[in-house]
Amino acid sequence: MAGRIRDDDIAEVREKARIDDVVSGYVTLKSAGGGSLKGLCPFHDEKTPSFNVNPARQFFHCFGCGEGGDVIAFLMKVDGLSFVESVERLADKFGVQLRREDGDDEPQRPRGPARGRLIEAHKVAQEFYAEQLGSADAVVARQFLHQRGFDQAAAEMFGVGFAPRDGEALTRHLRGRRFTDEEVVAAGLVAQGRSHYDRFRGRLVWPIREANGDTIGFGARRIFDDDRIEAKYLNTSETAIYKKSQVLYGIDLARTAMKDSQQAVVVEGYTDVMACHLAGVRTAVASCGTAFGTDHARVLRRFMGDHGTTSGEVIFTFDGDSAGQKAAMKVLDSDQVFASQTYVAVAPEGMDPCDLRLREGDEAVRELVAKRRPLYRFALDNILARHDLDRADGRVDALRDAAGLVASIRDKTKVESFSRELAHMVGVDVDEVRTEVRRAADRPARTDERRPSRPAEAAAPEAPRPTLPSLSDPRFLIEREMLKLVIQHPGGVGRTTAHVTTDDFTHPTFQGVWDAVTAAGGPTTGVDDPGWANRVRGAATDPAVVAAVTELGVEPVRGTSDPTPTFAVAYVYRLQELTTSRRIADVKARLQRTNPVDQALDYNRMFGELVMLEQHRRKLREGAVGQSGAQG
Repeated sequence: MAGRIRDDDIAEVREKARIDDVVSGYVTLKSAGGGSLKGLCPFHDEKTPSFNVNPARQFFHCFGCGEGGDVIAFLMKVDGLSFVESVERLADKFGVQLRREDGDDEPQRPRGPARGRLIEAHKVAQEFYAEQLGSADAVVARQFLHQRGFDQAAAEMFGVGFAPRDGEALTRHLRGRRFTDEEVVAAGLVAQGRSHYDRFRGRLVWPIREANGDTIGFGARRIFDDDRIEAKYLNTSETAIYKKSQVLYGIDLARTAMKDSQQAVVVEGYTDVMACHLAGVRTAVASCGTAFGTDHARVLRRFMGDHGTTSGEVIFTFDGDSAGQKAAMKVLDSDQVFASQTYVAVAPEGMDPCDLRLREGDEAVRELVAKRRPLYRFALDNILARHDLDRADGRVDALRDAAGLVASIRDKTKVESFSRELAHMVGVDVDEVRTEVRRAADRPARTDERRPSRPAEAAAPEAPRPTLPSLSDPRFLIEREMLKLVIQHPGGVGRTTAHVTTDDFTHPTFQGVWDAVTAAGGPTTGVDDPGWANRVRGAATDPAVVAAVTELGVEPVRGTSDPTPTFAVAYVYRLQELTTSRRIADVKARLQRTNPVDQALDYNRMFGELVMLEQHRRKLREGAVGQSGAQG
């Protein structure tokens, strides 16, 4: 049995697999200064970006949730892969030939086929389906596309294909390409009953892709009247690589335009995505076989760079019928996920973008998006339409229902203007609306007040555990910057830290980082070593120290993007000046407790020590100033 992957090959993968290239396949990154990049964390929900990537040191770290590590750790976390699978996937992408040592000590992989095999099976299936679209059996499929305004070029652009009516055509093709039955069943391409048969048969199919272009599933539409499966659409079931709550059709084509325009257009179907892109609305995406939900919203935010400002736009298109209105109201529940403004675009006569393009052309689709309405206003109209405003009780009920919507508006500066608008629409005095809106806003607090009090016999809460001060506390600024230099620029630091010791650091975590630096051989051994930061991280045993190393490895150094030895020396002086100042404070405290007459010998000794320390501190301060001047 093949053994573990050789360490030098793993090191080559870490060196060649650029972390910014890999992470940007999942997160929209922007410059954060000092060579670092920043984006919204893929591991927790946030509206202000705290996820940092340092390409030079090959590290990532989220200052919000604490996740961090190298490119292998990122892939393991974001895609749920094992260490070996992550290394193999990166090696394949970046052209590293992996070798294994002899032996049988390779860790056991998770049960089931490797992710790479599932991706490859989908690639082969997509190519097969696309080729079959040109076959004689696919006449009805081609007619369907033509009737909706899509030619061969459009089909090729979106990878549309045809699944033969022969229930085993794809199964035989995949077996011919050396895929096992276990792999194709796990991929969701083949189903298993008394025998193995194609999951999609006699249908038009759309490949569903990740942002990086990998096909991970399919959506299939019924086109034959004698199709025994009643559902108009079939979608890939949940698999190891396909999670419908996190998948957006068209994200591979829309991601760049979404980032550039700060806009996303959410439509309801595959043909709607096609129509929008062909009409020039290149930010269109759709959920796949499920309603648009919170996880979909988080995916959009990451690729839009939805960074806590309201400059962006998320536009939902819905049919004008009751189902479309119900869908819009569900979206309203997840509206607060977005920092961007949310809108609704409803075409005349309830047409979807595909029908609109077919009937009125590309310009009409672009105009539909341009004439979007605020989601709030669409929802308000929807609420009021359920009540008879000609009756007094109808107006009261409408006001109560609508007041909750007004109270939930994210931008509180608009509540007053919306209250006036609601008063006009319902036909009541604005003071009545204000009162009802205040009541609606207070309801959650009142609910909390009604919670039962804790029983008297319940155990007393545990005493709070002592917590360490924040690593970003200004008191530790010099320590933090010194360690950032050591981890990110060991060549610039060199031998300037020869006299630095653990005692020069006051925060326990920073002391642990310096101990890890020392255990890794010291900064001089990190010169020209791309794996230096990983060595320091590997030398740490405390999880808090490991996390701190990743933080320090991605956060830009203050004051310069290219530290020189002179710059580093200035920080060493400042760090040791602080150490000397602490020693001076200790000596002064002892002097105050010493009687100069009865304990003259001790007093004089400490006084002499104090004078020497003051002189040393003055030299360190002058040295720091001199080095800073030389750096400038």
